[in-house]
Amino acid sequence: MEQTKALNALEPFLALSKSATSPRAAIDLIRQATSAPNTFLFAELLQTQPIASLASSPDADAKAAHALLRIFSHGTYESYTSTPGLPSLSDAQTVKLRQLSLLSLARDRDNLAYGVLQQKLGLDTHREVEELVITAIYAGLINGTLDPARQTVQVTSIAPLRDLAPGAVPQLAATLKVWSERCTTTLGGLEAQITQIRQQAATRHAEENKAKAKLDKAISEVDEKDLAINRAQDAFLRPKNWQQRAQNMESQGGELMEVDEPLGMDDQQMRRSKRKW
Repeated sequence: MEQTKALNALEPFLALSKSATSPRAAIDLIRQATSAPNTFLFAELLQTQPIASLASSPDADAKAAHALLRIFSHGTYESYTSTPGLPSLSDAQTVKLRQLSLLSLARDRDNLAYGVLQQKLGLDTHREVEELVITAIYAGLINGTLDPARQTVQVTSIAPLRDLAPGAVPQLAATLKVWSERCTTTLGGLEAQITQIRQQAATRHAEENKAKAKLDKAISEVDEKDLAINRAQDAFLRPKNWQQRAQNMESQGGELMEVDEPLGMDDQQMRRSKRKW
C-alpha cells in the first residue's frame, strides 16, 4: 500500500520530466520531487532521459543534482554529508532524507540505538531522534515503538520504499541463495527427525503388541492350568465323598448323615433303595 502511494506520488514528476528539456528545468524538477510529500521512490525518475543526461552534463550543478537524486534513491544522510559539492537541502528535503536513511538503518538492530541514530542522521539530541522516528511512523515508513528506558527504537516492520542501489542485485541474489540453502538444510534436518520419530513410534508399537501378545498368552496358560486343577480336584473329591456317604449310611442303619454337599439324584435313589431293604 505504501509503495503504491509512493509510486502514485511520483507520477506527476515523471510526466513533467518529459518537458524538462534543459538542465535547469531538470534540476528544478529534482528539487521539487525530493521535497514533495509521499515521494520516496526515485528509480523511475532517474531513468528518464532528461534526468539521466545530467550525469554526463558539463554543468557541475547538473551533476551535483543528479548525484543528490541518487542519494535520495538509495543513499543515506551520512553519504550526503560525506560527499562534497552537493547542493544544500531544504528543511523538507532534510527530513525526507533522514527518514529514508532511517529505513536503511532499521534493517540492522545495532543501528537502532539512540546514540547511533543521532550520529548517522546528523541530529543533536535524543529528543530529535524520537521526533524523527515518530514522523517516520506516521508516514507509514516503519512500524515500531520508542523505548526511552533502553534508549533504543523497537522496529517491527519496514515499508519497501527504498530503491535498490546499482550492483545490489547480485549481492541480494547471493544473500537469498544463502538463505535458501539454510532453509533446505533446516528442512532436511526436520524431515530426518520426523522419519526418526516415526521409526521410533513404529518400534514402540511393535514392542507393545509383542508384550500384549505375551501377556495374553501367559493369562491363557494360567487359565488352562486353573481349569485343569479344578477338574482334577473334582475328579479326586467325588469318589471319596460317595464312599464316605455310603459308610455313614451303613453305620447309622440306613440313616443318612448330614454332609456338607447337597445330595444329587444318584444319592436320593440310593437312599430310597436302602429304605426299601
